[in-house]
Amino acid sequence: MKISYALLPDHPLRDSLASIRLADELGFHGCYAADETWHKDLWQLFAVAAGQTSRIRLGPSVSPVTLREPSLIAQSLATLDELSDGRAEGVLSSGNFGLLAQYGIDWAKDRPLTRVKEALHVVRTLLDEGAITHRGDFYTYDGLFTFARPVQDRVPLLLGAMRGPKSFQAAGELSDGVHHALSYTRAAYEYAVTHLRTGAERAGRDWRTLDIGAWVVFATGPDSAAAKEAARSMVGIYASSMPAEQLRRNGVEPEELAPVIDAIAAGDLARGIELTTPDIADRLSIAGTPEECLAKVQRELAPAGVNHLICAITDRALVNAFTGRDLPAAADVDTQLRLIADHLMPALA
Repeated sequence: MKISYALLPDHPLRDSLASIRLADELGFHGCYAADETWHKDLWQLFAVAAGQTSRIRLGPSVSPVTLREPSLIAQSLATLDELSDGRAEGVLSSGNFGLLAQYGIDWAKDRPLTRVKEALHVVRTLLDEGAITHRGDFYTYDGLFTFARPVQDRVPLLLGAMRGPKSFQAAGELSDGVHHALSYTRAAYEYAVTHLRTGAERAGRDWRTLDIGAWVVFATGPDSAAAKEAARSMVGIYASSMPAEQLRRNGVEPEELAPVIDAIAAGDLARGIELTTPDIADRLSIAGTPEECLAKVQRELAPAGVNHLICAITDRALVNAFTGRDLPAAADVDTQLRLIADHLMPALA
């Protein structure tokens, strides 16, 4: 199982660059970041990181095709690929629907999966051929070309999926894999992998060659209680973007989480955290000592066919930035990266 580091670009940029360099030295497969207005710009961060690293792969997980025009995603990926000497990859989706709502976009009425599939075709074509003529439902180009050319023969393009089943099937049929965010049970990943496999087999592809990534809220450290408290501080913020079907696949009824989501939507983060019980937080995160985190990965994720663990590391600084809470006993990002490398990487290799 590959292991990658997912960051929210909200730390001081010098700290983020230092953590990316450390992840590169420790042998992490990739570093991903959310391409969202809420955070600092990942493309500029990764452009600098590309010159300071040698092995780690870099790219968005996810880039929202509803907000970022796919020809510009292709241009950015090709440029990052050249800067990194062939280490770029991208994960596409319709976007975070909480963010889309702040743009006044009703994503559900806009045939989101159809848009994502068309955008995938656009990005793939521009990366592979450098030019495109296309008339679709969402995007139209007449001889559009770019001098931004990747170093890799084929830049990996994946889809981000949470609800399913058609999004997982599309990932298996059309892309290089899937990053499935915010699931923590074997049932949830068996659902995702089953539909990914259906799509792959429909296209005559071997589903086992695809990147099957689990993007998870993750917090570890020598102090189990502190790590779990860090995760609990962030679970409600993340879970507010989970569809009802996905919550149920993770053993959580939407009604359980409704008060938390209502409090967060009203801007009362303190109340939202208070209402997030330790039990809910445990179900919707991977947190605790490295041994506890490893046990959950081995019990819930690996048996379902997941071959890529993507750790969205939650630390003291991130909790403080989002919620104003200070958790001095929570391990920092670099400590967690080292613990993952020491304890999870050898066991999951």
